[in-house]
Amino acid sequence: MRVFVLDKNKQPLDPCHPARARELLKKGRAKVFKRYPFTIIMQDRDVENSVTHPHRIKIDPGSKTTGIAIVQEKTGRVTSALVVNHRGQNIKNSLDSRRALRRGRRNRKTRYRKPRFLNRKRPEGWLAPSLMSRVFNIETWVRRLRKLCPITTISQELVRFDTQKMQNPEISGVEYQHGELFGFEVKEYLLAKWGYSCVYCGAENVPLEVEHITPKSKGGTNRVSNLTLACRPCNQKKGSDPIEKFLRKKPELLKKILALAKSPLKDAAAVNSTRWEVWRRLQLTGLPVDTGSGGLTKFNRKTREIEKTHWTDAACVGKSTPQTLLLNGVKPLIVTAKGHGVRQRCRPNKYGFPKAHAPAAKFFKGFQTGDIVKADIKGGKYAGQYTGRIAIRHRPSFALSTPEKKIDVHPKYLRTIFKADGYEYASQINQ
Repeated sequence: MRVFVLDKNKQPLDPCHPARARELLKKGRAKVFKRYPFTIIMQDRDVENSVTHPHRIKIDPGSKTTGIAIVQEKTGRVTSALVVNHRGQNIKNSLDSRRALRRGRRNRKTRYRKPRFLNRKRPEGWLAPSLMSRVFNIETWVRRLRKLCPITTISQELVRFDTQKMQNPEISGVEYQHGELFGFEVKEYLLAKWGYSCVYCGAENVPLEVEHITPKSKGGTNRVSNLTLACRPCNQKKGSDPIEKFLRKKPELLKKILALAKSPLKDAAAVNSTRWEVWRRLQLTGLPVDTGSGGLTKFNRKTREIEKTHWTDAACVGKSTPQTLLLNGVKPLIVTAKGHGVRQRCRPNKYGFPKAHAPAAKFFKGFQTGDIVKADIKGGKYAGQYTGRIAIRHRPSFALSTPEKKIDVHPKYLRTIFKADGYEYASQINQ
């Protein structure tokens, strides 16, 4: 993975190899500007006297995780990659909890309340907070990466799962059905839904075939709720038998498959709800934005024989994908959205009654929850050196979370290496 480079005026230059960055730091020609993602700033160079090459930022939005890759246009080298984990479900759970607490309080304290005027309406294009958090995460990282790398173009996967095509494949006509991307949209969704394994025997890393739960000869349809994935031996063994007959000796597996087959397209709906808002905000950057479908992304990845991950999917987004992608040495930065603190001032117990109040101060002894720190503890139970993310308490005992364990530490042993910015960084901490 390349290192981001800024000139002495904080303008982005081409990313460099880590060995080159170490050499520049050793000679004193550069200094560390930022740790996550790792960036150096030159002391003796500006962008006017340097040659930069166009880079493209490529985005594969997801319901739970979004992949981002930066590709150098001329060489096809993936210089940097990120995997951004969203917190949309946590936001929804918090809002559900708040709604339940308020409803209980109203029922306890209000015997009758007159109905208020129904003159409130949501603005056009409104999205739920859990969905907007996904949009904000992508917008934030595009803005940050533009400050660190000479980005000239953006590629976005605009449609991952086309639910209309999945429910009625004939709706797009013969051209779609017999084109080179035929079947990629439906099968990509089925792979994500059924966990990339045969639903009958659990076989992984084998060719999987689309299988009808209720056979077409028994009245089954091509709707996505009637489709699953099976390996060739299981598919041939089942044949045209109803699934109830095929799995009569495995009632638990039958119940699980039928329940999952009827599950809503929740993740697909989240992606489809936010795709146009993400596209609109990317357009506001002023850079050219090209788009592609999930089927095209998978087609690009398969034809180039690239292993599937979130960031490699991002590198394969759109028609602009070069025929050869250079992926050697890329280690994606794992970014997890954590928010900027809770707004809840009163902490209730499980019954909804107040038990504590949040302190007004957000800082204590110069530290804030979410800071990434280094701890050098000289003695005692937790003697040693640690690096991790802290949660402050308004007393000299902080909670320090490391990849291995969680410990209590006095702030006098801590040194801040990265201020809290609403995200947690995993991969580089583990190195």
